[in-house]
Amino acid sequence: MNEFWRLLGYAKPFRGRLALAVLAMLVYAAGSVGIMSIVKDIFDGVLIPKPTNVNGVALTLLGAFAIKGIGAYFSSYLMTEVGQRVVMDLRNRLFRHILIQSAAFFSTRTSGQLISRITNDVSQVQTAASETAADMVRESVTLVGYAAFLFYLDASLAVLCVATVPLVVYPLVRLGQRVRSTTRLSQEQQEHLTHVASEGLTGHRIVKAFRAEAREGARFAAVGEKLYRTNMRITAAMSALPPLMEFIGGIAAAGALWYAAEKIRLGVLTPGEFAAFLGTAFSMYGPIKKLSRVNAGLQQAIAAAQRIFEMLDTHSEVKERPGAKALAPLQSTVEFRDVAFAYDDTPDKYILRHVSFTARAGQVVALVGLSGAGKTTLVNLIPRFYDVTEGALLIDDVDVRDVTLASLRGQIALVTQENVLFDDTIAANIAYGAPHASRAAIEAAAQAAHAHDFILEVEGGYEARIGERGQRLSGGQRQRLAIARAILTNAPILVLDEATSALDSESEQAVQAALVNLMRDRTTFVIAHRLSTVRHADLIVALEDGQVAELGTHDSLIDRAGGVYARLHALQIMDEREEIL
Repeated sequence: MNEFWRLLGYAKPFRGRLALAVLAMLVYAAGSVGIMSIVKDIFDGVLIPKPTNVNGVALTLLGAFAIKGIGAYFSSYLMTEVGQRVVMDLRNRLFRHILIQSAAFFSTRTSGQLISRITNDVSQVQTAASETAADMVRESVTLVGYAAFLFYLDASLAVLCVATVPLVVYPLVRLGQRVRSTTRLSQEQQEHLTHVASEGLTGHRIVKAFRAEAREGARFAAVGEKLYRTNMRITAAMSALPPLMEFIGGIAAAGALWYAAEKIRLGVLTPGEFAAFLGTAFSMYGPIKKLSRVNAGLQQAIAAAQRIFEMLDTHSEVKERPGAKALAPLQSTVEFRDVAFAYDDTPDKYILRHVSFTARAGQVVALVGLSGAGKTTLVNLIPRFYDVTEGALLIDDVDVRDVTLASLRGQIALVTQENVLFDDTIAANIAYGAPHASRAAIEAAAQAAHAHDFILEVEGGYEARIGERGQRLSGGQRQRLAIARAILTNAPILVLDEATSALDSESEQAVQAALVNLMRDRTTFVIAHRLSTVRHADLIVALEDGQVAELGTHDSLIDRAGGVYARLHALQIMDEREEIL
């Protein structure tokens, strides 16, 4: 039940509303018990003797129903409000927590899995927090009130009815445990379903191109079938509780009827008292049945909460050191000093080893090497998407681990092969790194990125929405928006990770022209698959098997017979000749 108490902890800021909700529940319970107490007066004071005081009893009965209704309304409203606020806070905290995790965290989890935690798991908790919790407290209070009234009417008869409680509790606990374990399995399968759906929808062009619609549909259906069977097991467990409890209640009612008939014959119990007792006893099974469903719902919520708290207890984010200071704007150098890197889950397998070189302010540094040489990993260390395992990365002789993340990343602009654009306006996407930029600044950045002209041709211009990942634009247009975004941030350090590799020749020329404007007066790290684009770099770093194999300019490296750069250059010339032929 640790997860249950952790969930309750999120309700602390709303203690006042909770107190009012509990007060309303007491009013509801008082109204419910009051109705049963009036039943005695109806039989003993109105129906059996000569009818008198009918109006007074009738008005009292209406008053009791009104009190019960008022208590029900306010208790339900206030508890639902608290529940919705708790769930909102929990969902927001979960999303923010996931968002700040390291790149390694995202490399081992799919977006479908993470979205499932935020949506499906939180939805289970939402149902419990907004509905189940209210029913649990309200019906429990009412049940206590009914039980107290039974003992007031006849203690021995009340004991006879209460004796059936263990018969109710045991199956309730056992079935609740089964519901919890099965619900966890259901949530895992729901997560898989979300993942499969996400893959199929985001990759819809490939699915269509390879005529795989039926195959993806069958894959989705197979996962859905497993989820259906698991959910039916939960339904079977939850459906078994109400009839079982009604049968146990019937046993208690039959015993009470036999016992009370004898007491009425002896004159110990009046017909009105027995009617009130029997009505109260039957009324108790309404709350008991609700509590059985509440227990099942609570078990489902606890299973979902376990998965949520597992995620909240995962900490792989890059952390700032105590007392970290803001990094001053780049003045002189970016230095890799004997850097080594290995992922946390494979600490013995180094991706980078003994990497050392220095980039001076304003220089263009090209990183080249075969696929898997460690180029992207190397540039991911600059904004601290990962931390170096050994050695140090220094900016102006300051270790990047000693400065705040915000100040470090504020000095770095990133343009990658697959640029992420958001389903928003063109202007909002350009201003993503500088949300308070003026329209004039946004348009100036677009002009520098050679994007202004095509933007004006789009219906809506800068206010046009571009769809998920900018799918309404061409590849070259998306890339130029990403370059405009980087220009607007005006960061002194620029990382270009194969920014033109996925473009055709015409688009590449436009993007290259935009990149020239972007790179001006910036310290630039370039990963390029076409060596012709790095010919004029101030420094070329040739990587091989995670190590620096060569350092130099194009002219100095091309003359090294058998060198890494010379081999890469020769291979690329051969490929280009084959393409021409």
